[in-house]
Amino acid sequence: MKNLLLSKKSFLILFSLLAYCSLGVVSLSAQNIELKSPNGEIKVTLSIKDKIYYSVNYNADPLLTDCYLQLALDGEVLGENPKLTGQKRSVINENIKPVVPLKYSTVNNNCNVLLLNFKGDYSVEFRAFNDGVAYRFITNKKNESIVKGEDFVINFPSDYLAHMQQPGGFKTAYEEKYTHVPTSKFGAEERKMAVLPMLLDTKKQYKILISESDLTDYPCMFLTATTGNGMRSTFPKAPLEFGEDGDRSLKILKEGDYIAKTAGKRSFPWRYFVITNDDKQLLENTMTLKLAPKSQLQNTSWIKPGQASWEWWNDASPYGPDVNFVAGYNLDTYKYYIDFASKYGIPYIIMDEGWAMSTRDPYTPNPKVDVHEIIRYGKEKNVDVILWLTWLVVENNFDLFKTFKEWGVKGLKIDFMDRSDQWMVNYYERVAKEAAKHELLVDFHGSFKPAGLEYAYPNVISYEGVRGMEQMGGCYPDNSIYLPFMRNAVGPMDYTPGAMISMQPEVYKADRPNAASIGTRAYQLALFVIFESGLQMLADNPTLYYRNEDCTRFITQVPTTWDDTKVLEAKVGEYAIVAKRKGDKWFIGGMTNNNEKERTFEISLDFLNDGKPYEMTSFEDGINAGRQAMDYRKKESSVKKGEKIKIKMVRNGGWAAVIQ
Repeated sequence: MKNLLLSKKSFLILFSLLAYCSLGVVSLSAQNIELKSPNGEIKVTLSIKDKIYYSVNYNADPLLTDCYLQLALDGEVLGENPKLTGQKRSVINENIKPVVPLKYSTVNNNCNVLLLNFKGDYSVEFRAFNDGVAYRFITNKKNESIVKGEDFVINFPSDYLAHMQQPGGFKTAYEEKYTHVPTSKFGAEERKMAVLPMLLDTKKQYKILISESDLTDYPCMFLTATTGNGMRSTFPKAPLEFGEDGDRSLKILKEGDYIAKTAGKRSFPWRYFVITNDDKQLLENTMTLKLAPKSQLQNTSWIKPGQASWEWWNDASPYGPDVNFVAGYNLDTYKYYIDFASKYGIPYIIMDEGWAMSTRDPYTPNPKVDVHEIIRYGKEKNVDVILWLTWLVVENNFDLFKTFKEWGVKGLKIDFMDRSDQWMVNYYERVAKEAAKHELLVDFHGSFKPAGLEYAYPNVISYEGVRGMEQMGGCYPDNSIYLPFMRNAVGPMDYTPGAMISMQPEVYKADRPNAASIGTRAYQLALFVIFESGLQMLADNPTLYYRNEDCTRFITQVPTTWDDTKVLEAKVGEYAIVAKRKGDKWFIGGMTNNNEKERTFEISLDFLNDGKPYEMTSFEDGINAGRQAMDYRKKESSVKKGEKIKIKMVRNGGWAAVIQ
């Protein structure tokens, strides 16, 4: 009987100890916690000490070491002396069908999930994917939270090379050229801040792409250097008072001592790392989508991605024997653009600045333009109209969405936000929601990078936030070659390709109306295949497109949405060759940098179907394209599955093809 009593007593002690440990007061706080990707190659090791620390390994290789995360609220710091109360593991394995499929019509979302609950009504959720890692804070507070700051702190075990855009401050259109800085020297740079996305080259075959998703009611994250070999977050403060700053912006006169006032019960933005030992995977990644909120729209059948003819880059200046009117921002010119779009099956034209009498008044059209007649004429020709506006006139006239819907407008190009504080992030969402209510598309210019809103409201069909062709000579292949690996790797990008006047950089001289691009003609054609945007511009003059019929026929048959994407060759900063499928038709696009020697690749067509004959029409750099960038060769040939083809690109060159 005595032994029985002792065993009962021992059982009670053991049970109490297990219950105590399950609260994390002893063992959970003392031990390391691991989370692995489904394939086991990526491992996150967490250590709960005075802070929530984590390290990331790819197999045996340490990539990020002793990183930590904190969220500073008014009166407490989440993640400071944390007390773990429990953990929960789960698996996500689902298929996502994006409304606007920029890479794949179906995306598999598979990851292992670790939810850590802490004393103080907050949690931290980690997800490990085969191509990366993500985490976010989740709070369960009763009252509103005032967020003073957030610590995203990462450390590197050796000197990495950081590819990034470095603005002079928080006011930025995200159009800076890329810089390439060793992480150990980032803090010594004159411009010590970087926007997302950032790409880290570990110099040991691994690349790490950093960005964020599910950004809502919170400012964008920027990165700056730590005192050691690492980086930490910084955020724009919440603006409190504004003053006038012309017709398209506001000055911030007063800021708060916090970055956000937000709901106490919410999930915060995901901070994510795409991690790979193969540069191709950067172009194929869909991390922003996998972490984004689900679509908030019940009916999305009215959302029609497509190409657009755009007048601003070529200064609305058609010319030649078929132009028997004075060209400019007027009715005859816009009808000419509509006729061009109609002939080639282009669904939209953009009417940029000048369609209205004033940039401050969105309701009074310029009588020379007669926007109502243009909309009517466009309907007759199956071409719809998208109108340009400043963000400020939209904010001051928020009922214009209803009015524009009544006019028959199909979308808005909204420009010059140039900020990403909490107020402005909320502005994007308010616009997306109100535009969706009236079945209007939105293309944000002067904008920050995509961070999930485009999936919650898929009528947000593209963002600028890129050093694109409107920069003229400031847009060159040595910079643009990074876009598929970085900016376009996180979401849609309105780069505005399609130049028909091409030059090599040492002879570049151009301006509107005779706008031109740096890079070869074949390079320009390839951009339509490689670059992803739900609204893809044809930036050049219809006159030049008419004169280059074979190129125009190719460009205008390239889709803006895709069923499948396969990256055939890719090296960050040097080249990218991508194959994409829509239905039973494949397109291939290749681009390269300003390399001294031409590049040649042998590509296998093993992605084609068995037993089917295919016809390939290709455009390649001509024999003189390294000097005269407009030199190209069009070829037609029969191909089949498994056959190998040669792709040759000169400096700043390209290669493009359709296989059907």
